[in-house]
Amino acid sequence: QATAASPQPVDRLTLRGAAHFAAMFTRFVEPGRLALITYGPCAGKMCTIVDIVDQKRVVVDGPESVTGVRRHMMPVKRLSLTDLKAKVPRGAREKTLKKALEGEEIMKKWSETSWAKKLKAKETRASMTDFERFKLM
Repeated sequence: QATAASPQPVDRLTLRGAAHFAAMFTRFVEPGRLALITYGPCAGKMCTIVDIVDQKRVVVDGPESVTGVRRHMMPVKRLSLTDLKAKVPRGAREKTLKKALEGEEIMKKWSETSWAKKLKAKETRASMTDFERFKLM
């Protein structure tokens, strides 16, 4: 009676690759981290984390002249952290923050990401009139 050979046990590391387990979380809540506000009156706008208040709250700033977000306290839950980070000290003034964002071209780098492009396309589609949608077809 012929029996099929039972499959050999496969090590998980060889299946997924060792690099999969070595990857580490990199989007930390830290001063200078660029974030997207997902809820509230400033939803859809970009901001920069300036200071950490406690485990759940941070102080964010646009700066207002760049993104339209004033300096205020906000729960981390309402933010989507990005990969971009400016080098600013904790509790930096608006002038220092603006200088760092311009010097490192953070907003330019953000506008080149696929995430920003998708948001821009979504915004454009939402603002289209019926005739503009018809012309697209």
